[in-house]
Amino acid sequence: MRIGICEWTTFPASFDDELAAYRAAGVGGIGILEFKLEGVDDVRAKLRDSGLLATACLPAAGSILPSPLIPGPDEPEARVDSICDSIRRLAELEPACVFFLTGVGDDEETVREGIRRIGEAGARHGVPVALEPIHPSQAEVLSCVHTIENALDLIGDAGVGILFDTWHLQDVSHADRILGVHVADRREPTRSDFDRLFPGNGSRAAVRALEAAGYDGWYDVEVMSDNGTFGHYLEDSLWDLPVEEIARRAVESMEAL
Repeated sequence: MRIGICEWTTFPASFDDELAAYRAAGVGGIGILEFKLEGVDDVRAKLRDSGLLATACLPAAGSILPSPLIPGPDEPEARVDSICDSIRRLAELEPACVFFLTGVGDDEETVREGIRRIGEAGARHGVPVALEPIHPSQAEVLSCVHTIENALDLIGDAGVGILFDTWHLQDVSHADRILGVHVADRREPTRSDFDRLFPGNGSRAAVRALEAAGYDGWYDVEVMSDNGTFGHYLEDSLWDLPVEEIARRAVESMEAL
């Protein structure tokens, strides 16, 4: 199993500290949030020197339609332009994939056109691109696409795959279209949009189903645990822990899984 960590898991830490902590924890990859790279010099060189590979990476404006949780232009066309530009920039890091969301709303025609253009940008720059389905509880803040089947219907014949997230999805299908996997457990009840647990019993069935179906790509731990950054202070926030401890516990959770 190829284990990586998405930068959401260690959100308060700097890119340099994340690279060091992830490497010390023994993971092989880092899922990059492009907006966290602002002001960081020599990203490609630092990544190369760390020995880590770029896994599933999120563009700065990572949704076609606007979302209250994803900054970017108000106009969908401008957002798609931004995502395509991000694919070009991220291409030099040779990511396993670049993923995006539909955003909020039911403008299906705009979403389909955006997916088509993003797929073309991925092909142009040699970067696999993937659409992420989202749990129905976040329809009003991230996306109305909640299943793999729904996502594939919107994708049609565009050159776009699927980003599978165990916090959002449990049913595994079309494993040949899955380009990356995020792993985290749900807390019940979930206290905010940034409240997840390290992978455990809640992710085990989906991960085993993915393995059985032949998926052999990256599994990135993606744990969001708001320490007040996004307006919901959680007293047990994982983001308040040292980055080295978060990375170590992320790896231990996947090894136990």
